[in-house]
Amino acid sequence: MNTENSQQRNKRVFVSGCYDMLHSGHVAFFKEASRYGDLYVGIGSDATIEQLKSRKTVYSEQERLYMVKAIRYVTDAFINPGAGMMDFVETVDRVKPDIFVVNSDGGSDIKREFCRQRGIEYIELERTPEAGLKARSTTSLRKEVHSMLPYRLDLAGTWIDQPYVSYHGAGWAITISLEPTTEFMERAGMSTSTRNAARKIWPYELPAYNEEMMARLLFCFENDPERDGHTSGAQDAIGICMSGLCRHYYDSRYWPSRIESCHDEEILSWLESHLCLVPMFPRRLGTSVVDGKDITTAKVKALTTAADNCWNAIMARDLDRFAQAYQASFEAQIAMFPAMMADGVQDYIDAWRNRALAWKMTGAGGGGYLALVVDSLPSEGVIPIKIRRNNQ
Repeated sequence: MNTENSQQRNKRVFVSGCYDMLHSGHVAFFKEASRYGDLYVGIGSDATIEQLKSRKTVYSEQERLYMVKAIRYVTDAFINPGAGMMDFVETVDRVKPDIFVVNSDGGSDIKREFCRQRGIEYIELERTPEAGLKARSTTSLRKEVHSMLPYRLDLAGTWIDQPYVSYHGAGWAITISLEPTTEFMERAGMSTSTRNAARKIWPYELPAYNEEMMARLLFCFENDPERDGHTSGAQDAIGICMSGLCRHYYDSRYWPSRIESCHDEEILSWLESHLCLVPMFPRRLGTSVVDGKDITTAKVKALTTAADNCWNAIMARDLDRFAQAYQASFEAQIAMFPAMMADGVQDYIDAWRNRALAWKMTGAGGGGYLALVVDSLPSEGVIPIKIRRNNQ
């Protein structure tokens, strides 16, 4: 028994992560992993976190290294010199661990295969909090500490909120307001830039106030008349501030001439059961989705017709018609703005086309999320949505 324990202690165990908001869940994970041997930790660099999450770190890499090294279960820690999801490769080759440990929600076939090729034992651990403590994750911590402002998901007809599009034919854009059930990546078509502008007015949550007036205020606040450059579409502010399902009518102006909302619980619940998101990658820096645009009256007509059909199908809760109109809206978008289909997007579409009834990219495309219409929600690989109800 003593010999076995001695061998256990001599094994090298490796874990890797960002640890940008170090919490008790991380410490519990380190404690559990250290039971397999001497624990070595790879830490994502500031550059890697900004690349993956499109945001600055809460703590610098040197602060995170200091804190992780100070935990008594950790033998040593290093900043991973690599990039992306596999930024730890060079660190693993340096440490030469016997065992690679991940949380169950951090495991992947790529990591498993990486370990198999190097003869490293691969272990997945369930999240188990220390006795008497609340289960912690960085996502749940951010939800509790950070802004609870909604996100916007566009369903159909979007781009029509730009006057240079609606000039060729007026029509509706359809959006839904989403509860922040997860921290959506930046530069991903979830209207995060408008949401960040909203946080300057309402840091934590929307006030109980007239929703259309709040949307107008946010639109005007974000689009400073003294600022040159792109004007953010009104659908972003409306999708964030106006709860439920909305459609808004554009006719060569920045602000819609009509707004209609649906708060029918059966319809909203029906949408939640047939819509989900698949994370891809943030829109790459320097990407311009308007390059090469080709806007014609016929193409705009296809967009507005698809939006009309989409709304009518949702009102009837007709899944087949909804999927057809939803797909038609996306096809109309990329016909006008082919640069939406950035490198890599088609790979995600191909991976899901046999499991979804229809698909589109969130927002202006170029990356972000695939928004799928499905017969029933898959058990893994997708993010369910939660539509914000009107609680006023």
